[in-house]
Amino acid sequence: MEYIIGVIILLFALFVTGYLIKKKYYKEMDRLESWKIDLNDRPVQEEMSKVKLLNMTGQTEELFERWRNEWDEIVTVKLPNLEELLFDAEEYIDKYKFKRAKEVQFAIEEKLKGIEERISAILEELNSLVGSEEKNRIEIEELKELYRESKKTLFAHRLSFGKAEKTLELGLNEVSERFQEFEEKTENGNYLEAREVVLTIKDQLENIKKKMDLIPQHLVECQSILPGQLDELNGGYREMVRQGYYLAHLQFESEMDRLNKEMDSMLVLLEEAETDQLQKGIEELKESIDQLFDLLENEVHAKHHIVQNENQTASLLESIFEESKGLQDEALHIQQSYHLPENELDMQRQLEKQLGSLYKRFDILTEKIKSNETPQSSMSEELREIKDELDAVREEQQGFASKLQALRKDEIDAREKVSDLIKRLNETARLVSRSNIPGLPEEYKYLFEDGHESINNVKQKLQETPLDIPSVHQYLEIAALTVDKLINTTNEMIENVVLAEKIIQYGNRYRSRYPSIAKGLRNAEEAFRKYDYRGALEQAATTIEEIDPGALKKIESNLSKE
Repeated sequence: MEYIIGVIILLFALFVTGYLIKKKYYKEMDRLESWKIDLNDRPVQEEMSKVKLLNMTGQTEELFERWRNEWDEIVTVKLPNLEELLFDAEEYIDKYKFKRAKEVQFAIEEKLKGIEERISAILEELNSLVGSEEKNRIEIEELKELYRESKKTLFAHRLSFGKAEKTLELGLNEVSERFQEFEEKTENGNYLEAREVVLTIKDQLENIKKKMDLIPQHLVECQSILPGQLDELNGGYREMVRQGYYLAHLQFESEMDRLNKEMDSMLVLLEEAETDQLQKGIEELKESIDQLFDLLENEVHAKHHIVQNENQTASLLESIFEESKGLQDEALHIQQSYHLPENELDMQRQLEKQLGSLYKRFDILTEKIKSNETPQSSMSEELREIKDELDAVREEQQGFASKLQALRKDEIDAREKVSDLIKRLNETARLVSRSNIPGLPEEYKYLFEDGHESINNVKQKLQETPLDIPSVHQYLEIAALTVDKLINTTNEMIENVVLAEKIIQYGNRYRSRYPSIAKGLRNAEEAFRKYDYRGALEQAATTIEEIDPGALKKIESNLSKE
């Protein structure tokens, strides 16, 4: 029984599976059938009817016949053949031959794609032909109007175009022939070829219009402005030569020959109406003319600069030279009293060498100016460099002079600081004496001796000849730090003495009641007698704080009030 039920379930499962697969394949068959019907319904015939309204000759007739034959083949042969394939596919599906059905469906789809592509190509070609005819009709009238306006402008303003008028007229005549070519192709039904002619006419007329817009201005530039600038440039050169300017380095005459040849080339391009090359050539010619003007003007400015600055630079050179000699003498004198760092002396020697070199350069430049065989621009630049270097030398010399003057000031400042340190040291000694301190710790005595010794070291340095100011500064810095430390240590020691005495006195009230207090205060007193005031303060404060917290702050507050 179970075996029969299993067989039934298996058969049912196979039936359901087969049904679902068949449904899937039938769905694909419906898509292919719909696609075939859609292709058959494409409006190719309606679009072809529009072609009949055109001149059915020449290219149009040939295209129409080809499209009609192709469409007839699609409708009468290719699409009907698909019916047989569709029927075969359905039969395979009914017989569960799904693999064969799939192969046939694939073949059908490929054929439908081919038909689809061919129909799209026919419709595109149809639209192109019909559209070309419509565009040609509209654009040719616009182009004829542009042609008439161009011809009218050319004849009405012949002088504005110079010799280019003939070239422009030939171009318009060629356009006129293109119009005739367009009419012939249209009458013969060659609309696509006519479209190409329309586009050619459009390009030609736009080019002619562009040239007619540019040529009048170029004519003015080539026949008036640029020749005038060349004459002005040549005249300026001749005048500068007459005035004695050295201009051989400019190679002016050969450059003018080149520019005149370029000018002749511009006139040829103008006659041929080659506006693109002409525009580029004019810009290059203008740039070359401007460069030559700039070079001549630069020579004029250079000479003006030389006239204004030659004597001034000579005076500056003499002045710096005299200052340098004075600085040398002063340095020798100061070296007898002060030690000068070797690097400072080396720098001064380098400045003297540089100054000697500048002296020679200026002499050579002066000879060049007299001989007038060197470009003014070159000499002007040399003069400017010499002047800049002289300014730099003077600045360095002034810096060295300031350092020499600072040596005396540094010595005076150092002596005043030593006096101040001695004064502070004596005041500290008097403060210790007035404070009635029982005795001084050994380390404090050593510190006091260090203060005296550091001051004496500075004094000894100040007695040396020549005086080494940097070394004095070093010893002075050590002395100042030592004295500062001594003063701070003194103030701290006096404060510790007073505070320790007050705390011990305050703690005496607890001696009889607290043995630990008595012991701690005895230790503090022992440290005090040994001049360990800091230790005495710490011992006494720690002892009292154990039974009377805040006592130390109270005592310090009372002392500050006193």
